[in-house]
Amino acid sequence: MKKILIYLLLIFQGLTLFSQDTVAPTSIIIVKDSVIITNQVADTTNQENERIKSDFEKQLPQKPAEVLDAISFSKIFWTIVLLAIGYFFIRIIIKLLEIFAERSTRYRISIKSIIPIVRIVIWSIIIFAVVKGIYDPPIETLIAISASITIAVGLAAQDLLKNVFGGIMLLFDRPFQVGDKIETGKYYGEVLEIGLRATRIVTPDDSVVSVPNMELMNSSVSNANSGELNCQVVAEIYLPIDVDTQKIRKVAIEAAQVSKYIYLNKPIVVLFFNEVKQRRSYLKMRLKAYVMDIRFEFQFKSDMTEIVIKELLVQGLISKDDLY
Repeated sequence: MKKILIYLLLIFQGLTLFSQDTVAPTSIIIVKDSVIITNQVADTTNQENERIKSDFEKQLPQKPAEVLDAISFSKIFWTIVLLAIGYFFIRIIIKLLEIFAERSTRYRISIKSIIPIVRIVIWSIIIFAVVKGIYDPPIETLIAISASITIAVGLAAQDLLKNVFGGIMLLFDRPFQVGDKIETGKYYGEVLEIGLRATRIVTPDDSVVSVPNMELMNSSVSNANSGELNCQVVAEIYLPIDVDTQKIRKVAIEAAQVSKYIYLNKPIVVLFFNEVKQRRSYLKMRLKAYVMDIRFEFQFKSDMTEIVIKELLVQGLISKDDLY
C-alpha cells in the first residue's frame, strides 16, 4: 500500500512539472506582448503631447528677440527711405499735373479735380508696399495692430478724424472740385486743394483760407461753375430812376460783348431793380454775362463796369453827378 502511494505522489509531481513547463512560455509571451503594446501607447501619447506643445508655443506672443528682429534697424531704415522717396515722387507727380493743368485751359478743371484722388491712391500703394515688402506680418497680427491704432487714434483725435471723414466724403460726393468758385459762410474764392483735413480756398484778394472739411459738410456751399471752365459774372451799376432803360440795356449788352473775357456761347442778361438808398430812389442795373475762364472773373466784372459807364457818359445817357 505504501508503495502504491509513493508511485501516485511521483506521478502527481511529474504531471505538475509538465504542466508548468507547458503553461509558462505562454504566460511569458502574453506579458511580453502587453509590455510592447504599453510602450507603443506611451510613444503615441508622447508624440501627441509634443505636437500640442508645439502648436501652443506657436500661438504664444513672440519672444523679445523675435520682436526686435521684426523691427530691426535695417527695416526701419528702409521704411524711412521708401516713405521719403514716395513723398518726393508724389510732389513731382502733383507738380507736373498742376503745370499741365495751367497750360491746358480746356482741361484745367478736370485735371485739378483728380489731383486729390491721385495723391490718396499713390500713398496707399506706398504704404502697402512698405508693410508687405519689408515687414510682411501675419494677417492676424496686421488686423490686431490696425484695430489698436484705429481705437487709439479715434480716442485721441476725434475732431481730426471728423475732418478726414469729411474730406473723403467731399471727394466722393463732389459738391465741388478743385478749380470751382464756391461760397461758404463768409468766404468766397477758387478751390485750390481738397485735403483730408481741410479745403484751401483762394479769395479775391489773393489770400489762402483753410476751411475744415467737417465745417463744409455741415454748412451750405454755393458753387459758381460746378466743374465747368466758364461761370456767370454779375456787374451792378446804380443809375437815376428816370433813365431810358431800353438804350441802357443795349449799351450794356454791347459793352459785355466787346470784352476780351466774354464767353459768347451763353446769353447776356440785363435786369433793372428799384432800390432806395439814403432816402433816394435808384435804378439798380444787373448785367449778367459769362466769363470764358473762371480765373478772370473779377477782371471781366471790372471790364464790363468800366465799359458800360464810359459808354453811358459818352452818349449822354447819364452824367457824372448821377453815378452813385
